[in-house]
Amino acid sequence: MNDFEQNQIALKAQSSAWRLRLENLRGLLLSLREYGLRHEWFAPTALTIFLLGTICFSVCIGTYPMPIWKAGNILARLSFPWPLPDDLPWPVKELTVVQVIRFPRVLLAALVGLGLGISGTALQGLMRNPLVGPDLVGVSSGAAMGGVLAVMLNWSPVSVMALAFVGGLLSMGATFTLARIAKSSDGIGLILSGIFVGGFCISAVGMGIFLADDGQLNTIIFWLLGNLNHADRGTVWLVAVPTLLGGSILMLLRWRLNLLSLGNDDAFAIGINVRILRLGIIAVVSLIVAAQVSAAGIIGWVGLVIPHWARMLVGPDHRKLLPVSALLGGLFVLLIDDFTRVVLRANVPIGVLTTLIGTPFICFMFWKKQTKGWIGD
Repeated sequence: MNDFEQNQIALKAQSSAWRLRLENLRGLLLSLREYGLRHEWFAPTALTIFLLGTICFSVCIGTYPMPIWKAGNILARLSFPWPLPDDLPWPVKELTVVQVIRFPRVLLAALVGLGLGISGTALQGLMRNPLVGPDLVGVSSGAAMGGVLAVMLNWSPVSVMALAFVGGLLSMGATFTLARIAKSSDGIGLILSGIFVGGFCISAVGMGIFLADDGQLNTIIFWLLGNLNHADRGTVWLVAVPTLLGGSILMLLRWRLNLLSLGNDDAFAIGINVRILRLGIIAVVSLIVAAQVSAAGIIGWVGLVIPHWARMLVGPDHRKLLPVSALLGGLFVLLIDDFTRVVLRANVPIGVLTTLIGTPFICFMFWKKQTKGWIGD
């Protein structure tokens, strides 16, 4: 037996070993999914523990790494309601890294992902369409249009969020109105309407960029690409209040989203005011997305991709789907931000990376739909 034949045998053996590993991994994932479907508490509990652990880990890693016990000690002492002593047991550099730089950024990443994940799931359930997301129905671009206008007017951050909310709400209303005129409120006509409205909003943003001065231009461009580099305590609160409040409302309405999946006529026959419910969910989603856009810019495809991942884990029941989507969204954005800080060691806009990752996945899911249907639906 010559060297070539020996190499071929070794390559076949290595390929067989990798196939066996992948089959074992696939079997493990399927077993976890089946277990999660049988036990409602498993997936949310596991993801909550994983998210909290990732938050603690993210505070410790970066250009200036530190042990997790030290970062935890700093955060615990800083959370005390009474004043801290003058002789703190940590260097000023470590205190600044944890309190001022990392912890607000980590919290902002988790909150942004949480809001986008739960918003995308609510929209897909509302529209009964797995291709619907905040990006494709014009909410993100409309919020960006309102935010850019507020930046050009030199308004305060709260005013930026308020105008972004108005822009997102108006763009969503325009999308639904156009789809209703086309007599397609939950099909491909809705997506096309969102693309048309989003294109108009992006054109308005481009006009704002053209008219902005140099200082405003840098802020607008860096903001529209999606980034977490300007996270601070005020920004975290700006996102936390609308996201947690709106997320709580959506969680209370999650069983009604299951009824909407039956169709408008059936839901109305059960006693659901479909029109009021739709308007309420749209307003809540617009508020969450507006808060995210005003603080971190456009972070694309998270609200479209995360619901599919959550549906693979727990199925289409919104009572389990909404919390799992929120946790997966927070975990996804946080891990992407950790990747930019630790691996790339550069201020790469996080919106660019989420789009690079999300686009191939949604293309694969679209192919799966054409062949086998949406997983879990």
